[in-house]
Amino acid sequence: MKKHIYIYTLCLTVLCSSLSFAQQTPASEQKETISIVGATAHIGNGQVIENAVIVFENGKIIRIGAAGTTQTAGKVIDAKGKHVYPGFIAPNSTLGLVEVDAVRASRDQQETGSINPHVRSLIAYNTESKVIESCRPNGILTAQVTPRGGRVSGTSSIVQLDAWNWEDAVIKEDDGIHMNWPRSSSRGRWWLGEPRGLRPNKNYAKQLQDIQDVFNNAVSYLNGTKSPKHLPFEAMAGLLNGTQKLFVHVDSEKGILDAISFAKKNNLKLVIVGGYSAHKVATTLRQNNVPVLLHRTHSVPKTDDEDYDLSYKKAKILTDAGVLVGLENSGQMERMNTRNLPFLAGTVAAQGLDKEKALQLITSNTAKILGIDDQLGTLEVGKDATLFISEGDALDMRTNILTYAFIQGRMLSLETHQTKLWKRYMNKFEGK
Repeated sequence: MKKHIYIYTLCLTVLCSSLSFAQQTPASEQKETISIVGATAHIGNGQVIENAVIVFENGKIIRIGAAGTTQTAGKVIDAKGKHVYPGFIAPNSTLGLVEVDAVRASRDQQETGSINPHVRSLIAYNTESKVIESCRPNGILTAQVTPRGGRVSGTSSIVQLDAWNWEDAVIKEDDGIHMNWPRSSSRGRWWLGEPRGLRPNKNYAKQLQDIQDVFNNAVSYLNGTKSPKHLPFEAMAGLLNGTQKLFVHVDSEKGILDAISFAKKNNLKLVIVGGYSAHKVATTLRQNNVPVLLHRTHSVPKTDDEDYDLSYKKAKILTDAGVLVGLENSGQMERMNTRNLPFLAGTVAAQGLDKEKALQLITSNTAKILGIDDQLGTLEVGKDATLFISEGDALDMRTNILTYAFIQGRMLSLETHQTKLWKRYMNKFEGK
């Protein structure tokens, strides 16, 4: 029996590997100046330029403005009637860390143990993932690759989604450490005879103290002789000196408030991830300049007394309150769902948020939260030419049809495993 299981697992692993190695060859470096002419340019900061000219060379935008005021150069792409956007950014993603959920050998998003700040997701990132390939045709060109599990999951990094290996892919290495905040309450497990409904977590205070103890010990270690060498404490140096951010994954109102107090006490740069109840503490978030990477827009209410459309309009509530908001898409089938990120922003726009502000939730806002806004997030002179041309509104799944995409000025192939299958079977049905 064990032999059969081993053979079955081996076969699935080989299948997984064979799928990965069929990925598109990464594009070569930009060799000539390119001008995009005639499109409506959505800058990513709320500004829109009609009949725009965008010129980029050596991977950087060198000119942008309205036609007639901006000179073209090099190869000209006629994009009249189309739309140009900065590449979308997917934060808190496990892209490239898991290929096939059912194949354990292809899952590398979680390490054993509870306190793992020294675990780096970047070195496990698989650039040849089929799932990554499926994100680019929807305009997602950058991602924050994030580990999962434990109390302190590990360190994330930010990558561009067209590379030979993780060394080529990295944009910002080890940008932050991720922590799963303890739950202040839990629902009774009725199948074990526990009362239904919410009940307080009796261990919550101790769990908070355990977290504080880890930070206190890290400070003592880093200010001491650093002997014997302690890798987890070494990895926390960036958090404590302000060069890294602490991404706290927390949903409850009390948990968010306690995370803010913890960050203030320890002088940490905090980002709330998930933030299901963030709208209830929006004023506190704004006053403390704490941004939120908001949970998946396409989700149902967690309690009976919430509006059915609360998740759809939560980003607008927070934005109107002055909180810096980005959208993330973790949850069930999160890697496959990453490609739907622009449509989450589209849903927010349909619930009343200005369309260009909704665009900012997956471009400039996210770039600011991740600390890469000097390089990405908007179409501005000096920034990376990471952008794409769409036939129509890129936040609408009916019109998000890419004709060109560029990462750092390199023209990408938009061919994927899905498009190959589509062409194959369309030929069959058309009798060719």
